[in-house]
Amino acid sequence: MDTIQIDGWQGRLGEGLAPRQLLAVLWAATDKTAKEIARLMDCSHYTVKQQLDDARFKLGNQRTTRGLCLEAMRRGIIAPLVLALFVGGEHAQVRPIRRPDAPRTQLVVRAQRLDEAQWAA
Repeated sequence: MDTIQIDGWQGRLGEGLAPRQLLAVLWAATDKTAKEIARLMDCSHYTVKQQLDDARFKLGNQRTTRGLCLEAMRRGIIAPLVLALFVGGEHAQVRPIRRPDAPRTQLVVRAQRLDEAQWAA
């Protein structure tokens, strides 16, 4: 199976996207704008937008580029290249987020202007 590797991402050809669409989706997964992708692919940014729109349509009418990338990952079309390095035998434990037991309170101070008649009283 043929693959394309770009900037820490790998895309699989023959999974429903055309090669240029897959290339645009891979660059979009690296958090690049359409203009930046266009410079890298040597084409117009309108062409990149159209390729991303076509890929969105093929993958189920995704509304955003982020949704397109997530759907492509879910379907196994693109995947990040991850190299896990474990130093020694100890692994860091993930600590849960601690929430306060009691709800937070808020101190509200009200200021009021006093007229001269109220000062005299």
